[in-house]
Amino acid sequence: MFVLIWIILLYSVRATDANSGAPIWSTQHCQNLRSGYYCITLIDGNITAEAGLCVVIPCSFTTGYYFSPTNVVWFKCEATKKKCVDSDIIFHTTNFNKVQTTFKGRVSLLEPDLDQRNCSIIINDLQESDSGLYQLRVNGFLNYLSNGITFPSRSAVFVRGLSKKPSVVIPLLTEGQQTNLTCTAPGLCSGSRPEITWTWRGNGESSSQITENITDFHTEDLTPFTQRHSSTLTFNPSSEHHGTNITCKVSFTGGITTEETVMLNVSYVKEVKITGDTSVREGETLNLTCSVDSFPPSDVMWAKFGTENLLQNDSSTHLQEEQGISSVSISNVTLDVSGLYICTAKHGNKTLSKTVNITVPYKREPQIIGNLSLKEGDDLNLTCTAESFPPSVISWIRNSVRGIYLHNDTGSATLFISNVTAEDSGRYICTAEYQDETVTLHADVKVFWFSNILKGSGCVLQLNILTCVCISEGDPLPTIKWPLLEDRTEYSVLTSVSNNTINSTVSLTVENQENMSVECFSSNENGEANKRFTAEQDSITNKADQSKTIIDTVSRLEVIIAFLTGVLLSAIICCLGMKCYRMKQKNSGYLDETLEMRNSQEDPLIYERQAVQDNQTKDQDRSENGATASEKVFPEPNGGPNDVEYANIDFSKLKRRSARKAAKEQENTASEYAEIKIRVKEETKVSEEVKTLEGKEEELLMDDEEEIKDCVLEEQGGQVEAVYSTVKEALDEI
Repeated sequence: MFVLIWIILLYSVRATDANSGAPIWSTQHCQNLRSGYYCITLIDGNITAEAGLCVVIPCSFTTGYYFSPTNVVWFKCEATKKKCVDSDIIFHTTNFNKVQTTFKGRVSLLEPDLDQRNCSIIINDLQESDSGLYQLRVNGFLNYLSNGITFPSRSAVFVRGLSKKPSVVIPLLTEGQQTNLTCTAPGLCSGSRPEITWTWRGNGESSSQITENITDFHTEDLTPFTQRHSSTLTFNPSSEHHGTNITCKVSFTGGITTEETVMLNVSYVKEVKITGDTSVREGETLNLTCSVDSFPPSDVMWAKFGTENLLQNDSSTHLQEEQGISSVSISNVTLDVSGLYICTAKHGNKTLSKTVNITVPYKREPQIIGNLSLKEGDDLNLTCTAESFPPSVISWIRNSVRGIYLHNDTGSATLFISNVTAEDSGRYICTAEYQDETVTLHADVKVFWFSNILKGSGCVLQLNILTCVCISEGDPLPTIKWPLLEDRTEYSVLTSVSNNTINSTVSLTVENQENMSVECFSSNENGEANKRFTAEQDSITNKADQSKTIIDTVSRLEVIIAFLTGVLLSAIICCLGMKCYRMKQKNSGYLDETLEMRNSQEDPLIYERQAVQDNQTKDQDRSENGATASEKVFPEPNGGPNDVEYANIDFSKLKRRSARKAAKEQENTASEYAEIKIRVKEETKVSEEVKTLEGKEEELLMDDEEEIKDCVLEEQGGQVEAVYSTVKEALDEI
């Protein structure tokens, strides 16, 4: 047991020469006394120790044959003292009270059995003040008498500041895998238990103490006087811990501390990162860098998708690889450079990869694909493409009667119109918008369609002139033929064209006008059409005949008007005679007032039109402005009917009135005034009047004489058919 203790203590305590520092082995010092030889074995030179730890002073002794040791006493005294006294006692096997206060509990005898003649001691919790000379005294009995011997040889101990570090054991750290860190305090002493703490410092951060992850503080007893103190830290390492420092600090009694700091190396790998401009123009240089944050560094490689081999250095490609980083540079970029590139990183058993899409912007002129010449009823299918990157925005547009066609797409746009008609012919515009540039391209679509004969075509017969019109349309413009003209030598053809419409008019003289039909034949390269027209009697001819009759009638009316003018003059003469007659009556006193009648020659048609109106509607004109004369009735002595006496009336100022107005006024006419009747009879129609002009003149003269007689009969109170008119209405009409 004693040998094991010595082996262990040799690792923590060693004897050195104070001058040379070379190890000095132990030496036996003996003295010959009367009772025998007394020897002590001590370490030659200084025993060096560090504060906070412990020191062992090896010692063994021998005594005379008759001396029986009972206890040992260790002193610490100055070198100037030849003999240590009781106040210098640091250890006493039987009397603890004599021990100095500063050494109580810190000094122990390695072997309590003195029969083993082992006097070695261990001093724990060393202080630098513990440096000095230590001397041994052995007490016992000699020949049954109490006696003791103090060995003159002394053991020198030198305590210096603590320089030993804790031992930190760090296994292989892998991100995400829980692990244990162990810190063991320096020294194998059995003194006070030291305090062990863990601190962690991140990059550029202050230290922070770790307490929650300390799982165990362990003290291992190697021997009764030697112990090992350690602390275990359990935590989950991550990439944040890599490259950071962790410190184990051990604090001993007396404020003595020591610490050990180690750097953590955590095996980890992050995501692959690719930097560089992923869009380059033709002729420029492509620069890409692939990096992987990992420990240990990963192997990084470049490859292009679709190729089996990795990128290699050549005339245009330059690769530069470092730990965890790989850069590729491709000069004079062409369209072939565009595509998907793969960066692969190998880290241990892991393989990571990331892709990047390299684009080379470019633009080509747009193109239109499709059939531009169509027949009516076909489908229009036009595709406008503009090869570019990024893709161009393509649009189709056309203004037409069927609306606006707008088809937007990316890189390509298809315009589709089913069952096209002539209205779909025209220019269609394709617009390609590429970034800030706009390019337009047009397609002229031509729709060819069959000929048709339109409404409005037909034949009209005017007298013996046959006029036929044929209107046709088509694309290309059709031609019109008249089979009727094949056997004709005299005819006229007028042709006019407007857009896709042709108008052909043929005129010729025909003799046989009954059941005549004419055929129009229209044709173009897409088809033909024909239509047969039946000649119709033109209403214009009838109207012309009616117009001629009216003209003849008007010319005859001029003769009638001249005749009627003569009749009116005769009536005026008659009226003047009547006036003279009435003037005579007035002068004789039979009349109070005179009725004056006048006929104006300013408008000779008044009489004619008035006669016609009287014959058709039997209307009677009435005056609207009031009368300027009044009538008086003088009763006969025998109670017979009264005579009517007239005032002066000027009929030359009467206005023409319509038959409707005359009829309306007739309904409201009062019969309290004089009665006047003018009747003109029309014996025959206008055509008959022309043939019997002389007979009608005689009849008109007879009618005029009858009217004069009627005027005389009215004055005499004769009974005649009368049309009533008030004097007031006659004056209003003037």
